[in-house]
Order: sequence, then C-alpha cells, then structure tokens
Amino acid sequence: IKCMNVNINYIENADASVYLKNIPDNFIDLTITSPPYDKIRSYKGRINNDVYDDYYSFPFVTIANELYRVTKDGGIVVWVVNDQTIDGSESGNSFRQALKFIEIGFKLHDTMIYQKNSSTYPASRKSNRYTQIFEYMFVFSKGKPKTHNLIADKKNKWAGHTNWGKNTKRKYDEELSVIEKIKPVPEHSVRNNIWTYNNGGGFATKDKIAHKHPAIFCEQLALDHILSWSNEGDVILDPMCGSGTTCKMAKLNNRNFIGIEVNKEYYDIANSRIFNDLSISK
Repeated sequence: IKCMNVNINYIENADASVYLKNIPDNFIDLTITSPPYDKIRSYKGRINNDVYDDYYSFPFVTIANELYRVTKDGGIVVWVVNDQTIDGSESGNSFRQALKFIEIGFKLHDTMIYQKNSSTYPASRKSNRYTQIFEYMFVFSKGKPKTHNLIADKKNKWAGHTNWGKNTKRKYDEELSVIEKIKPVPEHSVRNNIWTYNNGGGFATKDKIAHKHPAIFCEQLALDHILSWSNEGDVILDPMCGSGTTCKMAKLNNRNFIGIEVNKEYYDIANSRIFNDLSISK
C-alpha cells in the first residue's frame, strides 16, 4: 500500500533520520522501538556511522524531532532503552534521551520497566554492583493519549471478596463522604508498570531466522504495547526495526505498519519473518 511518499505494510532499507522525513505530519498512531544502547553492540552497516549526536550512538535528536512531527495528536511513542557502563559509571543517556523528548514537546506518560528473568552477565561474589536485569520503557504521548486499552491480567488474591463498611474519601474541607458502594474484588486487575518476560537465554521469539540478529526484541513485549496503545487498523512505526518484531506483531494483530532498518542483513531477516513465516505461533 502506498500513501504519498510512504509504503504502508512495508520495511524500508534506509536511515531513519533520513527516511522519516517522507512520512506526513500527524500520520503515526503508535511507535514502538528500541534504539542502539550507547555502543554496547556494533550494529553493522549503519549509514552515517560516524555522525553521532552528543551523548548518543546514532542521530537521536533528528529522529526524536521527526517522531514528534509524524505522531498523531494523542499518539504514543514507546522507547525501550538502556545504558552502557563506561569507566565504572552508567552513561545516563537513557535519561538524557527522555528529557530531550520532553523538551521537544512529548509528555512522559509513564516510565515503565522491562524486567528479564535472567541476565547474560550475572553478578559474581566479587562484583561491585548487582546483576543488571531490566531496561527502561519510556512511554511518551503527544498530548493526552487517545487510546489506552490497559491490560488487566494481574490475578487478585482476594477475588470475589468484599470488605465491611463503606468506601469513603476525605474532602478538601476534611469532611468524609461515601464515594461508592463497595464491590467484590474482581478476578483480575490492571497490571503494574513493571513487565516481566521469561525471555532470558534467547527465548524472545521462536523464529530461528531472527536469532541472526544480536539483540532480538521480545515479541510479547511488542504485542502488549500494541494492544495497550493502539486499535485495529492503526499505523504502527518502528524506525529502527532490527529483526522486525514490532512489524510482525502489528501485522499479526490487524494493524498497519511501517518499518525502517538501515542494516541490509537485518532488513532481510525482518522481511523473511514478516512476509514468509507468519505461521509461527505468537
């Protein structure tokens, strides 16, 4: 599908800082992406490989500004990122990026945590810091979020039970008022903003071809954000789509997608996953 200068449901082998300029204003409902984490890994074949913004390992400021422009009012950007430890100190670039997004005009809607159940490099008895087992998931909104289908799968221990008495709230003048009748505790409540996935050891996907990529995005994580912040028919963007996880999960769940990947090898992996192997179970 072609819309103006942009292919929908397609992955472009291009530099995101350049290709994003082709996307019309206020066009994207949801962006889910995980940019390079400082210089933790070498992502082969980058365009502008030696043109980095201060503090960042890729043209971050250009991409962040373009994301604000292309995002619809009420749209969301989910930015999954972590820091590199350099000379005994974490870089803090994840926070610098978050503050820049706010400066550009986004609201920091939520600071979420992606917790893994294991670590590639667990701390030893001789370590001077604890095992690093999480990444940040900054959820930015362009104004008030227009879509919020919060996932309610947190099982309640006291489901079906009720408390005695009435549910009260103290007003500004300190007078107590009954705000509603007490209802039984539901079977499930909305989950917390720390999401844990059992994807340690390379179980982010069952797609064998995806494992040619050095940092596979967790399929369930991408899916949960897609379900939370978009509806069927919406346009989902991943400007640094790597092995194509966000685009794959968007297509499997009746969303449109735009993927951008600078590395030809990873671009080929993503295309194979999305267009040749969608029979694989989520």
